[in-house]
Amino acid sequence: MVAKNILSKAPPYAVEQAIKRLGANLRTARLRRNLTIKEAAQKIGTGPRAVTDAEKGKLSTGMAVYTALLWSYGLLEPFSILADPATDEEGLMLELSSGRVRAGTKDDLDSGF
Repeated sequence: MVAKNILSKAPPYAVEQAIKRLGANLRTARLRRNLTIKEAAQKIGTGPRAVTDAEKGKLSTGMAVYTALLWSYGLLEPFSILADPATDEEGLMLELSSGRVRAGTKDDLDSGF
């Protein structure tokens, strides 16, 4: 028996709301640009159903569809700073407190031993 992805059936409330908000925002962006669902779909190389599902905030819609729609509306730049390690305050604090040192690359090795 294949395990189903529980996230798509019972996501955390905050996750579900964020995706629904993104979908609604994408719909507003499309309408402001006076594009039909079909035109938006053609622009990103997919079918109208994928655009409709993204605008409804369906969790089963692929991340590529959401990202392509952001790109097609000129809204992709803020996406690039999501989860930026440089702004992850909690992660940075945890890294500092653990005392963990990252392994070097092959280029860092000294052959003069």
